Parts: sequence; structure tokens; C-alpha cells
Amino acid sequence: MAKANLSAAFSCSLEQVWSAVTSLENYSWRSDITEIKVTDAGKKFVEYSKDGFATTFTVTAFEPMKKYAFDMDNENMHGTWVGLFSDDQGKTVIDFTEDVTAKKLALRPFVGLYLKKQQAAYVADLRKALEA
Repeated sequence: MAKANLSAAFSCSLEQVWSAVTSLENYSWRSDITEIKVTDAGKKFVEYSKDGFATTFTVTAFEPMKKYAFDMDNENMHGTWVGLFSDDQGKTVIDFTEDVTAKKLALRPFVGLYLKKQQAAYVADLRKALEA
């Protein structure tokens, strides 16, 4: 099992950050995926990576402007993601935590590094989209 956490502050409104992170229609700002298919509105969706790899997400919490969480599953891993959102003196603060278990023994040593890399890329993409 690997756990990764990342916090970041943005100089835009909480509503703007929340909208970008939770939108399943407007994902063009993300460099890691090519498509999102909603399979059960408000409950389940599938993201496709640039190489066509599918990951299924099942929403477990949706508290507008506060918390967004889901379970994740694909052929290589399963786990959880929790995103917390807050306002701190006019800046929007996000706190994202992923807790993942690799399904394949050979992948286990690399999961932690992979999560950190993915989180950093996601926040960089989000910052570019929101603060451009």
C-alpha cells in the first residue's frame, strides 16, 4: 500500500477550483487523460489515459466546496482518493490524499513514486488552467 498527499494554494476562488476538479465534461486542461465517460451520473465514471488505460472511479463523497472523494480501480491498482477544499484568507487551498494498493507484486515498489508524480502533474495542470 502507498499513500501520497499534496497540498497547494491557488489565487482564484474556491468555486473556480471546485468546478475544475469536479467537472467530468471539461477535462481538456488535464495532460494525463484523453476521455472521461460517465457510467452512472453522480456516482461512477471512467477515465482513459493517453495510452487508452481505463480507471473506474466510484464517488463516495460530494460535499460542494468542501470534499470530493472516490474509490479507484483498474487492472493494476485499487484505492481511494480524497480531496479537501478550503478558503484561507482569499486563497483556495486543496489537500489531496491518495491511498493505493498495487494488484501486481512487481508494481508495489513503484506505486508511491508514481502517485507523487501524478499528483504533481495534476496540480501543475490545474494551476496552469486556473491561473493563466
